[in-house]
Amino acid sequence: MSLDTSPDRDAGATRAAIAARFERLPLSRWHVTVRVVIGVVTFFEAFDQLLIAYAMPQLRQEWSLSTAESTLVLTIGSAGMLIGALFSGRAADRIGRVKVIALCIGASGVASLALAASPAPGTFMLLRFVQGLAIGGEVPVAATFISEITRSHGRGRFVLLYELVFPAGLTVGALCAAWVVPLLGWRWMYALAAAPGALCFLVRRTVPESPRWLADRGRTAEAAATMDLIEAKVAAATGRPLPPAPAPAAAAPPPPSPTAASGLRALFTGRCRRRTLVVGTLWFTGYFVNYGITSWLPTIYGTRFGLSLPNALLCSTVTSVAGLLGCLLAALTVDRIGRRRVFALFLGGAAAVLLVLAALGARTPLQVLVWTSLAAVCFFGSNICLYLYTPELYPTRIRALGCSVGGALNRVGVILGPIVVGAVHATAAGLPGVFAMLGGVALLGALVAAGFCEETAGRTLEEVSP
Repeated sequence: MSLDTSPDRDAGATRAAIAARFERLPLSRWHVTVRVVIGVVTFFEAFDQLLIAYAMPQLRQEWSLSTAESTLVLTIGSAGMLIGALFSGRAADRIGRVKVIALCIGASGVASLALAASPAPGTFMLLRFVQGLAIGGEVPVAATFISEITRSHGRGRFVLLYELVFPAGLTVGALCAAWVVPLLGWRWMYALAAAPGALCFLVRRTVPESPRWLADRGRTAEAAATMDLIEAKVAAATGRPLPPAPAPAAAAPPPPSPTAASGLRALFTGRCRRRTLVVGTLWFTGYFVNYGITSWLPTIYGTRFGLSLPNALLCSTVTSVAGLLGCLLAALTVDRIGRRRVFALFLGGAAAVLLVLAALGARTPLQVLVWTSLAAVCFFGSNICLYLYTPELYPTRIRALGCSVGGALNRVGVILGPIVVGAVHATAAGLPGVFAMLGGVALLGALVAAGFCEETAGRTLEEVSP
């Protein structure tokens, strides 16, 4: 089936037809291949993000960094990610999802190679900022793209199984860096991390542009040709003809002109306003709790309970592994119970667990290990669902921008969470006060989700956001 690409074809009907054609595509080897290619890119972006933590001890010694300089080296990458997220979303809505993904992975690879040869702290920090721009830009745009090539049935599981590659990349990065950095030094670790930059060419050669985006930009002939190509590959992969495409439910109205529809203002008008405020709250609260806990756990185990560094890192790793299990649990349940319930139940569970730990007084390392691991199952599971839920809330013309704003608020939570935890821990409230505060933030997120989240499970992207 080919789309009518005559000039007088209604734009809304074209977009509706593209959506209907996606709905009839069974899950196939083509979907898995694209998910793997984009997933490998995201995996290595996560891998690169973590390296600074393992390079820092040697960097401080080699360049005699002060505490303030060390803090700047650690945080400047997050500042780059915040800005990169905002700019990449706007770019992806203008020039295409795949172009931005390929550009980001290429820039990240080049930055990693340059980091390996950095002669001084100033150069290193500048390159860290550039690398942060690339990593912060790729992740939300990739989530947007994966959502746009997936049908409504089973979309949650498909997208979240892809999103598991990011926490997996963090884990593998930690294991590799723990072995390579002591053996060969931090420069070799960054040199190795540059190799995946070549994946930008693989992405451009093997991954088609989103037909939904092409149709929304008025490039209906390209959208039709890309859709024909995808359908042919799916039919070849399944070995049988595709079922007939269902009739489009309704021809959605054509989008406003690009000038009127673009920009941050579009995220705060009409139905998008409430959605942006709700999902922004979930991004901030979820990652505030996540990084507030995980960034301080090794220090808490060492200074409060006197554990050796290897044991402190081992306990922290157990909590991170528990978080991965939470991500898998969310992926397997999000289509059955819905997005709103996942957010409310998982964030509510995290709040309950953290408040219990605060009431117990966090008196022993075993208490902290058990209860923070249970909390990690919950807030990791909730957070990974945001990469699924956010693209569903926005129309194609601003979908990547909406995801990028979510990614920016993610970084705000990542930056502020550890700062606030450190401040509370230094007061008379101590460790119980820290967990009580984090439990309260998680509870706020759960209440917002329960009261204001719009359910999107089982609905096409066009139905949710015409």
